[in-house]
Amino acid sequence: MLDIGFDTVFLDDDNNAMVILDQTQLPGKTQYLSLKTKEEIWNAIYKLQVRGAPAIGIAAAFGIYISVKGSSAGTYDSFYEEFAEVKKYLSSSRPTAVNLFWALDRMDDCVKRHKDRSVSEIKQALLKESNKILEEDIKVCRKIGENGLSLLKPGMGLLTHCNAGTLATGKYGTALSPIYLGQEKGYRFKVYADETRPLLQGARLTTWELNQAGVDVTLICDNMASIVMKNGWIHAVVVGCDRVAANGDTANKIGTSGVAVLAKRYGIPFYVLGPTSTIDMQAKTGRDIRIEQRPGEEIYKEWYSKPMAPEGIKTYNPAFDVTDAEDITAIVTEKGIAYPPYTESLCQFF
Repeated sequence: MLDIGFDTVFLDDDNNAMVILDQTQLPGKTQYLSLKTKEEIWNAIYKLQVRGAPAIGIAAAFGIYISVKGSSAGTYDSFYEEFAEVKKYLSSSRPTAVNLFWALDRMDDCVKRHKDRSVSEIKQALLKESNKILEEDIKVCRKIGENGLSLLKPGMGLLTHCNAGTLATGKYGTALSPIYLGQEKGYRFKVYADETRPLLQGARLTTWELNQAGVDVTLICDNMASIVMKNGWIHAVVVGCDRVAANGDTANKIGTSGVAVLAKRYGIPFYVLGPTSTIDMQAKTGRDIRIEQRPGEEIYKEWYSKPMAPEGIKTYNPAFDVTDAEDITAIVTEKGIAYPPYTESLCQFF
């Protein structure tokens, strides 16, 4: 496998810290942040310094461990009360990505499984569990890449939206994983990356990491997806996911649903790639997925030296949209590939 050359999130246990690559500084600066408090960890997740559903899950696991590692609680009950408070706090950072809650619940289960142990032993169990979540994510992403690559052919033109690569996961990514595997095998994909407004994850992050790996990548504005499809340059669309409902409706970065509609118009397969931990069988349809609303200033102030719209203008800034299941060709996971009808095929993974 290609050497990615950087880590997104990892634990520095000796210094009681979680370390993240600050994605808000890319591509101009490669800066790592050492986070030691629950407030710092919450801010890093909310402010998108660490982002991407799997990476958020990993950060949540390391984050809750770091937050309770220094607890002076002497009994299980007092320790769990403190743990539950931190869990509730961290879970409020981002409402849409299911991996955040999945990882926190998994750490919660770990505490409860060890309730008959000493507090010190519970902390060691949490350390082991958080490292396991990272290790599993790396293996899962590689398997997603292998399954995704089976749908693609050498020389294809691929369109991707937002960032679903190493920066969004423990390593390799979800939607970008087959691109990395293809690069290793000499597939010579030509990748087109949507800029992904308003936070420019495609421009700042996807192009940065693919360029680092030597992948042929071309940056386009979001409103150029149609013309590159019409030109015949796109043979498949590959995107990640933040939450998949039981019927296959998929929440992903804002703008994804529009790309899916265009792909269907031009007869281009639209593939969603993500771990089974992103599938929420409790959400029957996309209507059950809560969509995060972010500050309007991100639209017209974030990347400009002066506002690019009238001060105080009304804004609407949802972080995600939902792609209807009928517009998705297949959902690729580490356990296999699901095809419509998703109400039946997704069940096989559970």
